[in-house]
Amino acid sequence: MRRVAVFSILAFAASALAAAPQWTLQPAPTSERLRGVSAVDENVAWASGNKATVLRTLDGGRSWQARFGPTTEALDFRDVEAIDANIAYVLSIGPGEQSRIYKTVDGGTTWVTSFRNAEPRGFYDAIAFWNSEAGLALGDPVDGRFEILRTTDGGRHWMPAPSASGGMPPALPNEGAFAASGTCLVVQGTRRAWFATGGAARARVFRSADGGLTWQASDTPLAAGSSSAGAFSLAFTDDGLRGIVVGGDYRNEGASSDNIAVTADGGVTWSPGPVRLRGFRSAVAFVPGSHGRALLTVGPAGSDWSADGGATWAAVSDDGFHALSIARGGKAAWAVGERGRIARSATLSR
Repeated sequence: MRRVAVFSILAFAASALAAAPQWTLQPAPTSERLRGVSAVDENVAWASGNKATVLRTLDGGRSWQARFGPTTEALDFRDVEAIDANIAYVLSIGPGEQSRIYKTVDGGTTWVTSFRNAEPRGFYDAIAFWNSEAGLALGDPVDGRFEILRTTDGGRHWMPAPSASGGMPPALPNEGAFAASGTCLVVQGTRRAWFATGGAARARVFRSADGGLTWQASDTPLAAGSSSAGAFSLAFTDDGLRGIVVGGDYRNEGASSDNIAVTADGGVTWSPGPVRLRGFRSAVAFVPGSHGRALLTVGPAGSDWSADGGATWAAVSDDGFHALSIARGGKAAWAVGERGRIARSATLSR
């Protein structure tokens, strides 16, 4: 009887997460490509994209407002990281000074330049924050090693992490990070961080346990061997042990081979996922509060949902999205994509 009771509890918990999310398209005041999204809660979210586009909603997405741009230049904001309704960062990509970080503390009415890349060979891909003060920025290799910037004062100063002498393993030939969704770099807890790479002979995941000061790299079984293939997005459970990485080849969006891998030891080792996804995927996330059971992933060719930790996947939609963010508490998720496409789901957590 005790075993039956335990099984019934587990089955009920699983069934509470079994219903797949459903995307509802929302009106957006832009037709630009959106590559970044950051959900604060079920009401507040930010989005970013092409031609210095920054958007914010305060009412669950019923209305989105274009915020006053941090610059008149047509920068490509590939990542946005929101702290709350007023404080947010956006990262622009590109060589040299095109890679920048801007910060607002008044809901996007005004912005300050938090970082401007002075290295002509540099190219930054993503930012991530543990809290309102501490965060990281990831850049492609310069002189054979990935670049990491750290801030501990809310972006007022960005300091480079040690790159040589054990701080950062050497990059492979042609290796880089994909600035596809802002989730090739993720952080967890107070000091853990990971980033995913591609474009080389092997797709890898780098991990840090000391706030981004030192890193170790591990191979993954994801598609590799061309400039368009590799690992694109990462997600980890609250304990930092169970993780998932998705990707594939963005020039072959429908390919279902070698596009997902999992880890149970914090990213030290990776193995192929129990089942493959339906195609290339550029973003993945665990649902907060689901104890690692519920997962959502999106890509230009569709989105998928798992209620059992990635053991099985169900199609959500064939509509394409580039980026994904799930709000704290798991009560809402947003996805963004081409031509200003924004969609919301509110069926992730019960």
